[in-house]
Amino acid sequence: MKKLQILYVVIVTSLLSISCESTKTATFDQYSYQKATEIKVESNHLIDKATNPYKNYETEVEELLSELDKIMEYEKNKPYNDVSLQMWKILSDEERNLLAGFLKRWKEKGQMSAVFVNEAKSQVMEAIDLIIKYESSKDKQSKEQLMSLINNY
Repeated sequence: MKKLQILYVVIVTSLLSISCESTKTATFDQYSYQKATEIKVESNHLIDKATNPYKNYETEVEELLSELDKIMEYEKNKPYNDVSLQMWKILSDEERNLLAGFLKRWKEKGQMSAVFVNEAKSQVMEAIDLIIKYESSKDKQSKEQLMSLINNY
């Protein structure tokens, strides 16, 4: 009977350890926070220019897309970082309606209307703001907000 109790305690302890491990979140990372704020500022300025011909800003678009690739590569190699990585994937996906998707449409259309630019900008900035908030606090509320946005995309 004593052996059975010990086995039970070991199993319960193991299960608790595993469940805690699966809910871990990456700790604060200054680089991730800094890159997210830089990408937000660059995106904000570039999206504002989308009412002008794309060809005038092609180099800046390529540089921003390169920055997205860099942050994706960095984020995918951090442990316990699934939430941030998922959001960066959505922002970087040209087939979605956030940053890379907006830049792709601008390239295809050549120039965007001010109304479209303003609407797209608010959505992109909201998404990046949620990443920044999550990167700075890593708390449950910011994680839930980010997950809600991820689930809607």
